[in-house]
Amino acid sequence: MQILKDRIRTEGRVMPGHILNVGSFLNQQADIELYNEIGMEFHRRFSDAHINKILTIEASGIGIACVTAQYFKAPVVFARKFRAKNIGDNLYSAEVTSYTHGIDYTITVPRTFLNKGDSVLLIDDFLANGCALEGLVALIQTADAQLAGAGVVIEKGFQNGGKRLREQNIRLESLAIIDSMSPEEGVKFRD
Repeated sequence: MQILKDRIRTEGRVMPGHILNVGSFLNQQADIELYNEIGMEFHRRFSDAHINKILTIEASGIGIACVTAQYFKAPVVFARKFRAKNIGDNLYSAEVTSYTHGIDYTITVPRTFLNKGDSVLLIDDFLANGCALEGLVALIQTADAQLAGAGVVIEKGFQNGGKRLREQNIRLESLAIIDSMSPEEGVKFRD
């Protein structure tokens, strides 16, 4: 997706530790016109999948999932990283390790929001090691729902998450795949 790659090149900042800061347009300040283009592209790529739920993980994926959901006319469900007091105990849960934050946490979704037979599309802003998406896949499997695929805005192709998910035969659509990045040389994309 060229418009996304152009924004990454011009506004993204590569930081130590293979961190890409795209906060100015993707996950701190939201460029809604870009989100709309992203949502339309995910709809184009998954239009054959008969999606009836979109699942993401809090926090940065929620906005992208919401804009994408309007094209599928499907609700967005998001997995919480921290247990809220008003949620109850009837939950699906999975363990996840955050690459960016370097912590482990338990993600949860109320059982009433994922049902047997749902066709679920996962949406997330970044894919590095794949732990977040694997946690969401575990929730879908526990709910006996169907995984339609995963849409990722930016995949760090030099890390192993995308490879691991594809080896599990998960339909993965990444809008921009980064082959390498460094503060000195910037970002290089896979063609």
